[in-house]
Amino acid sequence: MKLGVVFPQTEIVPSAEVVRDYAQAVEDLGYDYLLAYEHVLGANPDRPGGWSGPYTHRHPFLEPFVLFAYLAGQTRRLQFATGILILPQRQTVLVAKQAATLDVLCGGRLRLGIGIGWNAVEYEALGQDFGSRGRRIEEQVSLLRRLWTEPLVTFQGRGHTVSDAGLNPLPLQRPIPIWFGGAADPVLRRMARLGDGWMPNTMPPEQGRPLVEALRGYLAEAGRDPAAFGIDVRLNLGSLTQPGWEAYATEWRALGATHLCVNTMGAGFAAPQDHIAALQRFKSALGELQD
Repeated sequence: MKLGVVFPQTEIVPSAEVVRDYAQAVEDLGYDYLLAYEHVLGANPDRPGGWSGPYTHRHPFLEPFVLFAYLAGQTRRLQFATGILILPQRQTVLVAKQAATLDVLCGGRLRLGIGIGWNAVEYEALGQDFGSRGRRIEEQVSLLRRLWTEPLVTFQGRGHTVSDAGLNPLPLQRPIPIWFGGAADPVLRRMARLGDGWMPNTMPPEQGRPLVEALRGYLAEAGRDPAAFGIDVRLNLGSLTQPGWEAYATEWRALGATHLCVNTMGAGFAAPQDHIAALQRFKSALGELQD
């Protein structure tokens, strides 16, 4: 089981030095990957009609492609995962170009976690339709994989037209792995057909078990090997104390989890050093679960 870390977007000083030192500390502790959330905009909770989302304009978010491009030159082996990139609110060909460039610069250390998101305010501001995001993402995945593996692409879809054109350079990984977030049944069916893995966020194993069973059934229907499909589950230190860490990880590993990502946000840490100290304790407790 690979061990990763959620970049503490909302609780870390957004400066180059702090971000660099944090990522290098994560790498020095022996973690395998760094995962970053994304939000382009935060809404004002005092806007007319109110706002009930978990994040607002007061929560800082560094853009993940820019963040990882910076850290690619500051680290040696640490892998990078978006968890998740809200793909339907972005231009597909531009995402393909950004991801391919990042994959080249980081030496093939990128994993693209994607999802449809929940924030209609972002979709509106980015000029994309919120209601059709599920349909859009399927076409996007097909186009991304072609752009990452073929020097020239001709593609005509419902929302995309590429006329005999291609990316240069292509990524080192051909294609870049695409993992899906979300847990609704249509999402499980979609990832079983199109994805390389699942990012279910934090979830008790007993809640995850029927979802894993359903996912395996959908993979079998799609003619795919469930053993070759990854699962990257999250563990929040703010809601699960140390006595429960090992049981949570062990039970999820038994369910087929290939990755476990620890989130230190929401645990009451005041400084980057506090987050790092918590990661050191977690690594010491669960490091034996790594391959």
